[in-house]
Amino acid sequence: MADEVKNISGEADEAEKKESRNFIETIIEKDLAEGRCKQVITRFPPEPNGYLHIGHAKSILLNYGLAEKYGGKFNFRFDDTNPTKEKSEFVESIIADVKWLGADFEDRLFYASNYFDQMYEAAVKLIKDGKAYVCDLSADEIKEYRGSLTEPGKESPYRNRSVEENLKLFEGMKNGEFPDGSKVLRAKIDMASPNVNMRDPIIYRVARITHQNTGDKWCIYPMYDFAHPIEDAIEGITHSICTLEFEDHRPLYDWVVINCGYKKTPEESPKQIEFAKMYLTNVITGKRYIKKLVMDGIVDGWDDPRLVSIAALRRRGFTPESIRMFVELSGISKANSSSDYAMLEYCIREDLKLKKNRVMAVLDPVKLVIDNYPEDEIEYLDAPNNLENEDLGTRKLPFGRELYIDRDDFMIDPPKKYFRLFPGNEVRLMNAYFVKCTGYETDENGNVTLVHCTYDPETKSGSGFEGRKVKGTIHWVAAKTAVKCEVHLFENLVDEEKGVYNEEDGSVNVNPNSKTVLTNCYVEPSLKEAKAFDSFQFLRHGYFNVDYKDTKDGNLVFNRIVSMKSSYKPQ
Repeated sequence: MADEVKNISGEADEAEKKESRNFIETIIEKDLAEGRCKQVITRFPPEPNGYLHIGHAKSILLNYGLAEKYGGKFNFRFDDTNPTKEKSEFVESIIADVKWLGADFEDRLFYASNYFDQMYEAAVKLIKDGKAYVCDLSADEIKEYRGSLTEPGKESPYRNRSVEENLKLFEGMKNGEFPDGSKVLRAKIDMASPNVNMRDPIIYRVARITHQNTGDKWCIYPMYDFAHPIEDAIEGITHSICTLEFEDHRPLYDWVVINCGYKKTPEESPKQIEFAKMYLTNVITGKRYIKKLVMDGIVDGWDDPRLVSIAALRRRGFTPESIRMFVELSGISKANSSSDYAMLEYCIREDLKLKKNRVMAVLDPVKLVIDNYPEDEIEYLDAPNNLENEDLGTRKLPFGRELYIDRDDFMIDPPKKYFRLFPGNEVRLMNAYFVKCTGYETDENGNVTLVHCTYDPETKSGSGFEGRKVKGTIHWVAAKTAVKCEVHLFENLVDEEKGVYNEEDGSVNVNPNSKTVLTNCYVEPSLKEAKAFDSFQFLRHGYFNVDYKDTKDGNLVFNRIVSMKSSYKPQ
């Protein structure tokens, strides 16, 4: 009976495991089982024309995760075939992002531009085989000749040039004999194809632009749809995983690889597989929009913590583990869908809650004076670093006569069910004593400037006091030892009521209250030596990390990663 139960359980586990595979894993396992490939090799091929965003993180982790799962290899390659938009700055930022996410490409960092010689030879082969020709039509004429989704295209008047003439003209293009844009090399496929991508696509153009990797060696550059499949074939990529908008390009991908001699059928490797992009609600991922926000000074760079570039998420305080959790929860499918930003916030809370010290910080301070506490005494109290994780240990908290508390923790005339400090009420100071409000002072505008209290020395936290009870507990920092700092609070960069983009001019609807800077904040002295990217839970306020850019000259600046409250409910 026990064996039977075990067997049933084992079968159930196996069935569950099988069901949990995504469709890409099913394809890969079939290819391995049928011998179409011996070792899985995937790649992440970004174009260095901007910073990566959260959607790219999904692609990085998917490709790396598949290679890792099936004992294969993961290549990291820059698709740098368009020097008009590419910069070394973007190359460096992308390398940093991939490493930070933990996608280990070992020594396999490649550049498409390193294959330009092989791409040129592949183009010459197509010409010799009668499958490519030099075309003199202008860009507008090529577009006009291409036809539409309902009408076939018509052939270029240059389509039937001889092989010899095409070879001579293409070599002339390479040698800089023709002006930019005057000639292109086109694949000769089918101008009547129902797939517009197959209607004699351009595969090379003339462009006198200095390349960030190859300099001025070339004045012709391959188009992405021609270069990318060749790169995959040269590197031995088995599964070329890309997003859904490339599905209509797959026949061209296979045509290039087959006709350039790298494989014989579409089922052989490299094989293109498409999956749905990751969309986040009410965020900006478009590079041209982010570039304009940077240029207009609305954000302070591609890594502004209000953006969802990987660099911005890292600066704000998100972790690789939280991004991985978010990608897993979002899933891999063929259907386009959107994930709520609240789910990303849920993931970072889940990742940090047991890892980080829970410390006290006062963001809107008002001074509290304990009138019956010795004037010059500083007492050190024991405080746990994280009540849910004893392994993080304890720390000593300095306590004295003068403290800072948050302004929200005191009210002169409180509403019902307000259990914090008000005249005549008693509360516990966290990890310290009971204090009772005996009075307060205000300025000429009625703003509270000082709160007076007395404390009960018998009520020390951890002393076993079992007398009267209090309903409220508030946090504090000792004024003499507190560390002054600056805190940045973030809301959505987008005005959610208006939507992401302005329909009239296509600009971003920016939320004017997306960033709040608090310059008069105090944290406990345990944070005095905090370094860039160190993160903590500020009790009741949320999770914060040290901003690597703005923290300088002894001025600590904290970014709020996420608040304590969550609107997301895991399924």
